[in-house]
Amino acid sequence: MGTVDKKNALRAGALAAGTTLMMLLMSSPALALNRDDGDDPGTGLSVIETLGLYVLLPVGLFAVIAGLVMALDKSHQKKDPTSSNIRTKAESKA
Repeated sequence: MGTVDKKNALRAGALAAGTTLMMLLMSSPALALNRDDGDDPGTGLSVIETLGLYVLLPVGLFAVIAGLVMALDKSHQKKDPTSSNIRTKAESKA
């Protein structure tokens, strides 16, 4: 690696770090403590509800979709009988 690549990597890293730092400084989490007019939050979720909603439900949906894709896959039935006669390696005798 040349020095130009290292300088560009350092410059890109510094830019990314500076952008992230500025975004963190500009956001104000303290404002989340002040309630807005008309704000009516509900009750919080329990640990079981949170795990079910954000872990088990997405994993279950992924499993159902993957199962449907595998069950309805028709590519294994479509075989071309002529493709088995094609040889890719040359048979040369010296």
